[in-house]
Amino acid sequence: MPVKVQALDHLVINVADVAVTAEWYRKILGMEVKVFDPGGGKAPRTSLQFGEQKINVRPRDADKVDWFTADHETPGSEDLCFLTAATPDEVVAHLRAHGITIEEGPSLRQGARGTLRSVYCRDPDGSLIEISSYED
Repeated sequence: MPVKVQALDHLVINVADVAVTAEWYRKILGMEVKVFDPGGGKAPRTSLQFGEQKINVRPRDADKVDWFTADHETPGSEDLCFLTAATPDEVVAHLRAHGITIEEGPSLRQGARGTLRSVYCRDPDGSLIEISSYED
């Protein structure tokens, strides 16, 4: 096969309020908030960086000419799984300390490399956030 995907570089989430969402991901998941120039005379954009990946944060009302995007962008429609070195009990304690409702977990799930221990919550737009660690 001439084309084989190797990794995920970045993804885009659609949100109601960029500042509220960026602060939530910074405070709750420890991501670094960065503003960058996409070039081409387009408005500055906000990204959330962690490890070697990033999430671009797209405002719900962004101009489709400025943002080349999905056909049906809707805040709160994502299901995202993030890996952590923290134990499920540490994740639960952290979420509770910040007043975040735990939707489910800790529970066992199947990840890309094997069995995950996962805790679920929601971001400010209602997207489902899975915070997981591998059993090993």
